[in-house]
Amino acid sequence: MQLVIVRANVESDFDVAFSTLVQQRATALLVGASPFFNIRRQQFVVLAARYSLPAIYEWRDFAAAGGLMSYGTSLADAYREAGVYAGRILKGAKPADLPVLQSTKFEFVINLPTARALGIEIPPTLLARADEAIE
Repeated sequence: MQLVIVRANVESDFDVAFSTLVQQRATALLVGASPFFNIRRQQFVVLAARYSLPAIYEWRDFAAAGGLMSYGTSLADAYREAGVYAGRILKGAKPADLPVLQSTKFEFVINLPTARALGIEIPPTLLARADEAIE
């Protein structure tokens, strides 16, 4: 396999990035985690569909928006942990005394209608590993 890396720092880069992927004959897309990308997830999903590129994303919100699949930390769990930390600080704990936490909950989500639209058959063994299959 050949790895093709494209960068998109502003919205106007998206079409060029996807065109480059098609010109380079990319067969799949991995979208890196970024708040910039997350708030523009609908654009990513639409472009991936337009260019028939199977894509995997960091957060479940992309799969819920129509992306093929996502695998990454649970944002809901991370926000809950942040709330617990904020509560501890408000009760008098010193932030420097609190341990650094890493996410322990990861979610694997597959969007089955998107898989069908791309002509991809999800093997039952992969489907069994999914935390959620969107119908």
